[in-house]
Amino acid sequence: MIEKCRLIEFPQNGDERGRLVIVEGNQDIPFDIKRVFYIYGSDRDVIRGRHANYHSEFVLINVAGTSRVKVDDGTNQMVYHLDRPHIGIYLPRMIWKDMYDFSEDSVLLVLASEHYDPEEYIRDYDKYLEIVRR
Repeated sequence: MIEKCRLIEFPQNGDERGRLVIVEGNQDIPFDIKRVFYIYGSDRDVIRGRHANYHSEFVLINVAGTSRVKVDDGTNQMVYHLDRPHIGIYLPRMIWKDMYDFSEDSVLLVLASEHYDPEEYIRDYDKYLEIVRR
């Protein structure tokens, strides 16, 4: 399952006035965007996320600064370094995610395939392992 996680490079447009990056649902990313949120003001030693989702898919983009994202499918783990505003990471459903090592100026934009539903979050890692190893 971890092989479904992948970096996505979004097209950059621009000229002497600056850059423009466009991200469209079902074109640049593999789902309709139903929710957008962003994380900022997190210290370098803070770990965000620490969950998996039954239904939601995500794309994470550091639009400013940098962060790291550790993904885990219950068997394999990978760490991605997000450090360019035109690069995102696609996370399919049922992937455990930890976001950490935020730079002081980090703004981590998250695009989600589903509206927020607290019932679809798995926040206990041991429970997550039970589910994915069935």
